[in-house]
Amino acid sequence: MDQETQRSQLKKLILQGKEKGFLTYGEINDHLPEDVHDTDQIEAVVNMINDMGIQVYDEPPDPETLLLKNDQPPPVEDEEETAEEVEQVAKSAVESEFGRTTDPVRMYMREMGTVELLTREGEIELAKRIEDGVRQTTEAIAACPAAIAEVVRLMDLVEIEQLRLTDLVVDFVDPNATNLPPPEESTAAKTAAKDEDEEAEADGGDSDEDVGPDREEAFARFARIRKLHASLLKAMDKNGYDSPEVKRIQHKLADEFMQIKFLSRQINRLVEHVRALVDESRAQEKVIMDICVGRARMPRKTFLKIFPGHETSKRWVKKAVKTGEGNVHTIEANSDKILAAQGRLTQIEERAGLPIAELKEVNRRMSIGEAKARRAKKEMVEANLRLVISIAKKYTNRGLQFLDLIQEGNIGLMKAVDKFEYRRGYKFSTYATWWIRQAITRSIADQARTIRIPVHMIETINKLNRISRQMLQEMGREATPEELAERMEMPEDKIRKVLKISKEPISMETPVGDDDDSHLGDFVEDANTVAPPEAATSSGLKYATSEILETLTPREAKVLRMRFGIGMNTDHTLEE
Repeated sequence: MDQETQRSQLKKLILQGKEKGFLTYGEINDHLPEDVHDTDQIEAVVNMINDMGIQVYDEPPDPETLLLKNDQPPPVEDEEETAEEVEQVAKSAVESEFGRTTDPVRMYMREMGTVELLTREGEIELAKRIEDGVRQTTEAIAACPAAIAEVVRLMDLVEIEQLRLTDLVVDFVDPNATNLPPPEESTAAKTAAKDEDEEAEADGGDSDEDVGPDREEAFARFARIRKLHASLLKAMDKNGYDSPEVKRIQHKLADEFMQIKFLSRQINRLVEHVRALVDESRAQEKVIMDICVGRARMPRKTFLKIFPGHETSKRWVKKAVKTGEGNVHTIEANSDKILAAQGRLTQIEERAGLPIAELKEVNRRMSIGEAKARRAKKEMVEANLRLVISIAKKYTNRGLQFLDLIQEGNIGLMKAVDKFEYRRGYKFSTYATWWIRQAITRSIADQARTIRIPVHMIETINKLNRISRQMLQEMGREATPEELAERMEMPEDKIRKVLKISKEPISMETPVGDDDDSHLGDFVEDANTVAPPEAATSSGLKYATSEILETLTPREAKVLRMRFGIGMNTDHTLEE
């Protein structure tokens, strides 16, 4: 039922209610569209009718009830005004109530449509916010000696070839790069393809010396980071953590870090490394707080005032007792547990290379940077969801549902947001299109078939099909595996293997014959069922054996039956 019909039905219903002064639920139900079953929608329509001064009953009330309730029909206004009012109410009701949908695709598109598209300037602004958030996170990591020590350890593994360079570094950033003029679209596609190849390398592909960042440049940068790390440790030992010299070296380290595009999972590992130290310290602080606040009844405000900054001070217990707040005897009785927790906090400080308070500050700055980058990435993704829809529409009817195509495209879009570099000059949509298309085609190749085939084998199958069609046109017949192997320059056994796995599965319910009265499944042999000839032979053998046994004496027949297990579950030995 279209909206115009719905509107006219509702208009007719409201006019009828205005004339009588009431309506029944049955009348409302008769005028509602067939697809409206939701109680919330029906309730909203009833409330709207009540707001117009029209009462709704289960059954038509008698005249006395109407008079007692003083439910007189509303005064009849000018007919044109009434018609106009009803028209407006009907229109708004149709749009607000019947316009609702439970179709997930329509709901997704409606939500997506509320986000405005980005201009080139908007894209650059979001990209800068992402970069700013990443920089803030990187600066926080650079301020933690434990995180830098972990990076140096990974660099050492790369240099002794126990870790691939592409497992640590994606690329290097040119600090002198400015906004370049917009390149051709093919350049963006090549850049995306290069990024995708580098990601595949990092995910476990075969390493190639020519692919990925330059090793000599990488080792030179690693050497600078090592040198700065050593200088930082010396400055911290000599001048303390808050000295200007330490701050200067930390800024230099952060600058060096920002020139290297680390693999995102390595950045996440460093973040988790710092966060794990913070979680450990909080666990020990909770032990101390439970003793002082929970058991000794020290006011929480007092504890938070005297504890921060003295996390590892052995004199803190005496200081807590001197305050006189709470049960000081309980604090003294549990002083060993408090000192043990403080000892573990001291170990955490040694591992982190920072005081507990500074470690928390690093974690706070790191979390702010992460949140800033995450928020900007979310806005960038939401603003480009329409692009995913437009690309996904071209890949329908290939084995995946439309929502699955959208989901895979969104994954590609998120990867594009992670890797987008606004300084290269092209628009984000130009770069993201390649990533979205790649994600969708990969997912179709990976998931569309009933029996899954690896993506690299799909590419071989497609190439084989293309060449076999080409040879069919050239020779007028199907090519043999030997001819295909020669044309594709592949071993013949591999060609036979590809031909074997490239066959499409067929339904057991496929009709066979012209009458469609039998199916393919009817002709598949059941290996578990006894074949009729074997069943007949077995039956004849049983009959003949029983006939012969009847010619013997009962004792002899019983001995033979027991010895060979005839008519029994098992045979027996002579002793039995």
